Amino acid sequence: MSLDGLEKKKTIDLRKKHIGPSCKIFFSHDPIKIVKAKGQYMYDEKGQRYLDCINNVAHVGHCHPDVVKAGAEQMGLLNTNTRFLHDNLVLYAQRLQATLPDKLSVCYFVNSGSEANDLALRLAWQYTGNKDIITLENAYHGHVSSLIDISPYKFHQLSDAEQSHFVHVAPSPDVYRGKYSADRPDAATAYADEVKDIIEKVHKKGHKIAAFIAESLQSCGGQVIPPVGYFQQVAEHVRKAGGVFIADEVQVGFGRVGSQFWAFQLQGDDFVPDIVTMGKPIGNGHPMSCVVTTREVAEAFMSSGMEYFNTFGGNPVSCAIGLAVLDVIEKEDLQGNALRVGQYLTNVLEKQKEKHPLIGDIRGRGLFVGVELVKDRVKLTPATAEAQEVIYKLKEQHVLLSADGPHRNVLKFKPPLCFTTEDADLVVEKIDPILKGICLLAADAL
Repeated sequence: MSLDGLEKKKTIDLRKKHIGPSCKIFFSHDPIKIVKAKGQYMYDEKGQRYLDCINNVAHVGHCHPDVVKAGAEQMGLLNTNTRFLHDNLVLYAQRLQATLPDKLSVCYFVNSGSEANDLALRLAWQYTGNKDIITLENAYHGHVSSLIDISPYKFHQLSDAEQSHFVHVAPSPDVYRGKYSADRPDAATAYADEVKDIIEKVHKKGHKIAAFIAESLQSCGGQVIPPVGYFQQVAEHVRKAGGVFIADEVQVGFGRVGSQFWAFQLQGDDFVPDIVTMGKPIGNGHPMSCVVTTREVAEAFMSSGMEYFNTFGGNPVSCAIGLAVLDVIEKEDLQGNALRVGQYLTNVLEKQKEKHPLIGDIRGRGLFVGVELVKDRVKLTPATAEAQEVIYKLKEQHVLLSADGPHRNVLKFKPPLCFTTEDADLVVEKIDPILKGICLLAADAL
């Protein structure tokens, strides 16, 4: 492979000069310059290989040849907008819908998770005639203005920010660190009742609920797995109040959780959202996304009289790529791999928890796993600095991992679905001595 290009320092200098300073970069004091990727690996300008444990966008593996071929071939034939008939659009919509409950039958194709969630809000507002939105603590739903308003993960970073009067924040259904723990037998009901209470307060103020929105599994919020039954009860409260339930699958859809194709299905077959949004893995790195909803919601949206048009959404190239991604997931049994390797990864991490008091909790489904580091397992004191040290030391050993959550103390595993048990062993073998070294330093400091 050709690694010719700018010197790394020149790339850094040009980035500082021409790219917005609020656009952050991984490992800012010594960033990695990536020039090539394949499967679950990325390569820097010197040819050094890194194991990628964080790229949930390269869902079926970086630069998968089937996906690249599909996009290139269609690009050589035609790319245009959806005002022209094209088979790729309807065939992809049909194929995507087949993975969802029958009720979710109408697709709107857009270009990013942010666009999808913004459109989902518009659908909810039009369908219900209401305005107020309930979101979760530490939620992140996108970067456009409407979504910053409903993303505490973002707006809490603004020192002078005022929470929008039509946005209401419910407790994150975190049974490890949250208001109600897993020890409580009715944690799902307790968290759902918090949403019910918010609805009652909203009604007393003369407002009405348009939607409750939640990531099916919270990612930026710290790899949070809601207790089973929570979504069903929330949906009941919200629908009774005239609102709809929006499930954000941008981070966790397309088989990542292993046992199901969509993470909202972890709640059970009796739960079906009114609107589902998806992005990131849908195109394996190609910018595309989708909103899927019911016929009733779609017809209400049309009744506004305003046409919905998106220049690039659902174009023939994007749909060809989307079809190829679905083909690869099926052909290579990547959903099954996520289940098997994810369970293996969780098991080897649990063994590390027995060795290292710094590991407070391990949680996840499939290849969506979080390791929460704490200084004290009783007080749950966040080990934020320690989490940063782990990811920096792993980077020095050519493994890419990230840390997130409200305290930045949760190690996040969300690799391409071609991740293997050997990859899991490699990461854990490198984490083990790092955690041991941190503990020894802490002991010496006492």
